Amino acid sequence: MNLLLHPNHPMRPDTDAKTRDLLNQVIGFFEHKGLAQIKADDQSGIWYQDFLTFVKEHQVFATLLTPQGYGAPDARWDMRRIAAMSEILGFYGLSYWYTWQVTILGLGPIWMSRNEALKKRTAGLLQEGGIFAFGLSEKEHGADLYATQMHLSQSSVGHYTATGDKYYIGNGNKASFVSVFGKHAETGEYVFFTVDSQHPKFQATRKIETSGVRQAYVAAFTLNQYPLTDADILACGDDAWDSALNTVNIGKYQLGWASIGICTHALYEAVGHAARRHLYGNPVTDFPHVKVLLTEAYTRLIAMKLFALRACDYMRSASPEDRRYLLYNPIQKMKVTMEGELVVELLHQVIAAKGFEQDTYFEMAIRDIGMLPKLEGTVHVNVALVTKFMQNFLFLPKDYPPVPKRDDATNDGFLFNQGPTKGLGKVSFHDYRLAFVGGSSANRAIFLEQVAALSNFLESAPPSQAQSKNLDYTLQLGELFTLVPYAQLIAENQRFYPVGEDMMELIYRLLITDFSRFAVRFYCSQDHDERQQALILKMVRKPQLNQDAFDRVWSEQVYPLKNAYQGPVA
Repeated sequence: MNLLLHPNHPMRPDTDAKTRDLLNQVIGFFEHKGLAQIKADDQSGIWYQDFLTFVKEHQVFATLLTPQGYGAPDARWDMRRIAAMSEILGFYGLSYWYTWQVTILGLGPIWMSRNEALKKRTAGLLQEGGIFAFGLSEKEHGADLYATQMHLSQSSVGHYTATGDKYYIGNGNKASFVSVFGKHAETGEYVFFTVDSQHPKFQATRKIETSGVRQAYVAAFTLNQYPLTDADILACGDDAWDSALNTVNIGKYQLGWASIGICTHALYEAVGHAARRHLYGNPVTDFPHVKVLLTEAYTRLIAMKLFALRACDYMRSASPEDRRYLLYNPIQKMKVTMEGELVVELLHQVIAAKGFEQDTYFEMAIRDIGMLPKLEGTVHVNVALVTKFMQNFLFLPKDYPPVPKRDDATNDGFLFNQGPTKGLGKVSFHDYRLAFVGGSSANRAIFLEQVAALSNFLESAPPSQAQSKNLDYTLQLGELFTLVPYAQLIAENQRFYPVGEDMMELIYRLLITDFSRFAVRFYCSQDHDERQQALILKMVRKPQLNQDAFDRVWSEQVYPLKNAYQGPVA
């Protein structure tokens, strides 16, 4: 099975027939539209009504984003196929992904609520082609929920008015419902409610212009005494707070898949351009440094996808007793998207000035890939979140039954009943070392020695109280730790996907290099005592340079991509 998305090949043979057909129809829409028109629409900033008309006609959002029991018989909330859709939309243009992404976020509080009548209305609106929005952020303090100034005032029994502003709200011009987070003016209690973007008391005060997602409408909006009843209320108190954060748990996972889609298209374009271009009488792909750049980009992309697929298995298998997804999700959001930036930068070194030309996909990739680490919480927020799990993950493993490959056609209902968002320090994990059992990879052994050195540092010379209070210190330590679960899930997925020992050897080589790079920065930029310095230096290792494995990956997997995909040409 080829791990990379390819429009000319059947869509994911391990998905059900209905899903394959629907996703292939989406691919067909963009292939028929053609890269020239995709780029023209992007550059003019035209609203993507043609895409939304297609979505309505083919019931794309209604099928993929309606939980089982509320829509058509084939509708379900299945994170496996939702991820596939995110990857496809990233592959063709981030603006298309953006309207899908903010619809996912807007639907989260609705599907999590106990308001059954509103859920049924929402299912009907999806079937009518509706899109949705998530009214969380405010201009003065971003997504700081504590400081929200949107307030709800009670006018009579069961009747309210909402007043306040929201900022950076995608789909704010056309959303059937905007799920809005605020507070009760009288009690200070948190509340989630829905509003209609076409209501006269809803004022989209401006379109926020950005350098990316040009076609999207990212709104600032004002509610001015917007009338509401109990029928519009989704959640109050702790339930409202939890639904905000649990919605982000669902939504931020998709950012990694958009990055994977962008990188895949950019890879095809860069390898094809390099193979066709000659310098000094030789194809560019004959130069050793170009082989290194393209093979590293490809290897990092395969690692990204292996992690993302396995993280999906844990998300789909989650339960009140198994909340391991709460670690893997922020890594998907933070690490995979940052790797995406690195992949595009490596490819850009090869495609060079060609990547700036307006008729290339790459021009969009350069612009858009950097957006993804900054959406749904910054990288720093997610690294800080990851560190909350470090102690239990490294030192206190518990027994769990093995998580299978989750490609079954099942509704992922737990995601709308995740429960309280507190207690992250109590989340337990299985022994990560089990993922690395077996085989004789030299670089895997070196990587595990680095992990052991990190564990020894935390046990023998842990951060002092002053160091622990230094957020920059914690973030750098978090970067080191993140590589462990990142590698763990990649290793676990070797059982389910035929990636081969050569590819795994190259992945471990990059993990060792990254671990050493982060350790050197940690050593050089932070104030450590002598004992800590000595232990950190033990994390710095050199991988084995297996030239035969590199040559095989280049010749058998990377170089053949030169003619794999020429892009939509309609």
